Amino acid sequence: MNETAICPRFEKAVAILSKRWVSLIVYQLLPGPRRFCALEASLPNISGRLLSERLKELEQEGIVRREVFPETPVRIEYSLTDKGRALSPVLSEIGTWSSNWL
Repeated sequence: MNETAICPRFEKAVAILSKRWVSLIVYQLLPGPRRFCALEASLPNISGRLLSERLKELEQEGIVRREVFPETPVRIEYSLTDKGRALSPVLSEIGTWSSNWL
């Protein structure tokens, strides 16, 4: 195999994480579950429609879990799955790199 060939899994990972807002959404969920309005407030430059779209994509990828609580009014919380929490060291290293180089 060519040493400069890109692994399809690596390519998919980069495609997922480089999608606008994805890394910041995951970063906001690292401390624990959040409601949609709390996520929206912590990311003021994203529209509600786009945040909803990204959360659905992350849920389909198995990175985010959406939990509905049958209360009145209905409460919905988003949290990271094990797959999502496994991104913690990656985002931490990006934070270190940005502190040192940007």
